[in-house]
Amino acid sequence: MKILITGGVGFIGSHITDAAIGAGMEVAIIDNLFTGKKENLNPRAKFYLADIRNKDISDIFASEKPDIVCHQAAQVSVRNSVEDPAQDAGINVVGSINVIDNCRKFGVKKIVFASSGGAIYGEQEKFPAPEDHPARPESPYGAAKLSVEHYLYIYKRVFGLKYVALRYSNVYGPRQDPFGEAGVVAIFTNRMLSGDTPLINGDGGQTRDYVYVKDVVQANMLAFGEGAEGPYNVGTGIETDVNRLYELIRERTGYTGNNEHGPAKAGEQYRSVLDCARIKRELGWKQRYSLEEGLKETVEYFRQRAL
Repeated sequence: MKILITGGVGFIGSHITDAAIGAGMEVAIIDNLFTGKKENLNPRAKFYLADIRNKDISDIFASEKPDIVCHQAAQVSVRNSVEDPAQDAGINVVGSINVIDNCRKFGVKKIVFASSGGAIYGEQEKFPAPEDHPARPESPYGAAKLSVEHYLYIYKRVFGLKYVALRYSNVYGPRQDPFGEAGVVAIFTNRMLSGDTPLINGDGGQTRDYVYVKDVVQANMLAFGEGAEGPYNVGTGIETDVNRLYELIRERTGYTGNNEHGPAKAGEQYRSVLDCARIKRELGWKQRYSLEEGLKETVEYFRQRAL
């Protein structure tokens, strides 16, 4: 099986690349290295320096003729999407349509898309949120992810392109960038190990569903299979507030300093947690790492890089 992974040297994409190669798949990667890192490149993968917004990616599809496309490339910062919605849409909507349309043109059997469970549901009515929860995104990022899911549905109905939309909760783990668009786990861990003061936005009572990257990789590998189709939440079903997360990371890093509180950020919902019953029932996925276990591996990764 040949798989093309967009964003394949990024945080999540590079882990998926490693797993796919480990499973005997032939892997090609498209990445513009804007946030991805060449150091994450698996030497057994074929690498193309390209941007998903560029029409020239058709040449890559024509050359590689992938069976499956795993679309991980994205602008992933909610805050950046609020500050520059047009740029976010250009990458996350227009760029994704370019990828999807090339899947149609070159006979790709299935596309697996990295969507967002937290961002597309917005402020939840039900906790945890199932896949049929009303979608009311509160940021351009969430609106873009939901829009791409609609395009995938249209391409399935009109052109027969099979798809899976994996609605990730808050993914964390090794290789996450602790700067710029990074998640709070990487930011807190890096700052504590460096002896810098972590900043908690708002009162710290906002909750998220933190899922370890290796569990997300498992979901993608299952999504490549024949039976997987449509949207699936990928999370833990457990809410953890930022204040508690701070304490867990502080314990593992040995940080003895204080924290600071700043203003809450626009476009970010207060509570978010996903119901993952469907992916467990239909694909046999299960969470293998608790938050404590995942944080232990993540902190150790950042600790080794700091040496």
